[in-house]
Order: sequence, then C-alpha cells, then structure tokens
Amino acid sequence: MNWKTAFRSIYYEGAPEPDDIVLLPERTGMLIIDVQNTYLERPDPAELQDEERRRYDRWTPFHQRMHGLVVPRTAKLLAAFRQHGYHRLFARIGCHRRDGLDRSLSQKMPGWNNVLLPKDEWSAQIVPALAPEGDEIVVTKTTDSALTGTNLRLILHNLGIDTVVCCGIFTDQCVASTVRSLADESFRVLVVEDCCAAGSNELHHAELVIMNMIYCHVVSSDELLAMMARRHAL
Repeated sequence: MNWKTAFRSIYYEGAPEPDDIVLLPERTGMLIIDVQNTYLERPDPAELQDEERRRYDRWTPFHQRMHGLVVPRTAKLLAAFRQHGYHRLFARIGCHRRDGLDRSLSQKMPGWNNVLLPKDEWSAQIVPALAPEGDEIVVTKTTDSALTGTNLRLILHNLGIDTVVCCGIFTDQCVASTVRSLADESFRVLVVEDCCAAGSNELHHAELVIMNMIYCHVVSSDELLAMMARRHAL
C-alpha cells in the first residue's frame, strides 16, 4: 500500500487514485508547525506524585515518537529541501504579551490547550535539531491555524508557493487546523505522516484518515524523498 491508497476513509472507498505528485522547487514550501521546546521537555519522573506519574506515562509514546521518528525524519526532509532549493518555513505558537492576553480563545480555554508561550522565551523556540537557518521564514501565531493567525497567506502568495508540505505537531490540532485553512485557500497540501505526531498514535492516525484525499494527500517522508529524487535526477 502506498500514499495513493493508504489512509482512506469511508468517503473515499473506491475513489480513483490521485495523480502523481509533481514538486517544483520554486512553487513548493515545507512548513514545520509548532515543534517547540515546550512540547519536548519533561519533568523528572522520580519527583512526580501518582496522578502526575500516570499522565507522564500516558505521554511517553508521544515523546518516543517525537525523538525516535518525527524529529530525525523531519530533519532529513528539511536537509533535502535545503539542498534542492525548495522554500522552507516555520510556524510556532508565541504570544506577544507576557500575560498572553493577545492569544486566541482556543489558547485561553481551561485545560491542556491553555498554553502561555511568550515569544522570546526558551520554551517558545523551535527545537535545536530543526532550528531555522539564514533567512528561512518563521511566523509566530496566537491561533491554531498558521494561516489564520499570521501573514503566512501573504508570504506564500508573494513567494509564488502553491504547494505546502506540512510537518509538525499536533496532528489533530494545529497541523489539522493549518491544513484545512490552506485547503480552503486552494493550496495543494501534503502531510508527511511520519513527520507528525498527536497526543496518541490513535488520534494521529484518525486525523490523517479524516484529512486525506479532501484537505490534503498524506505521504511518508520516504515517498516524498523519492519523488524529489526522481525530480532532480532528470
């Protein structure tokens, strides 16, 4: 099974296979979403109480996926985009006021998503393994969608980008929100499934099935690298 037949929902059972993907460096941008220090830091488990330790253990598969799969594969893909001259962009959550008053309602709601990340603090920065280089563009957002909460739409338009390759976290939250916004603006969108993660693998897989074929095409990093290799072998 490959990207043309994988991650199919009930809506697309029996639908024709999509056309081959053609990636033009001048019209394609990689967008890395919210892979920030705050989401990869963890407390010392020896210092946790029972309920805190239960939550710690629940998040262990996410951290294993991020360190063992998502970050290294995203770094490999980013290196290929740099080598072949594709556009590279980053989105991150970061409020402009230290009290976070400028955040959207979704980031002020009580619970896990109530995230306060002043833009200049360490916790808000992109992880070192994926740090932007040179004049690579970083947009700072106070919303889930990188398109809604920034001038990213204008930047993509000015750069001549019509195809956006999305990686990052969380698949079912900021990645999904960004993908839907891009699709509504008629961008062609690819989501790299092994360069994304959700709070659980079940949520990750379910969201990919929901988005695939209508809002984006879901591909693996190996499939994408193979497409690029064929393109640059011509």
